[in-house]
Amino acid sequence: MAEEKGAIIIEFITLGHALKVTAVDPDTGLEVSIVGDPKLSRTELSRLAATKLSYVLNKRNPAPDNEKGPGILV
Repeated sequence: MAEEKGAIIIEFITLGHALKVTAVDPDTGLEVSIVGDPKLSRTELSRLAATKLSYVLNKRNPAPDNEKGPGILV
């Protein structure tokens, strides 16, 4: 089964009074984790983990200079 582009895998693990959420990029195998309050919704925790994964992926593969936002490179 082919995975769609931009898909991520989310895993939830209960650790005592905390919930560990791991987000995995299936294309690169890169994974990141956050630890959150289990009282928060899984949707919110998933969003936070996905945001962190996106941040780490962008740090690893920065956009070329001509695609960066406004500003002056000094």
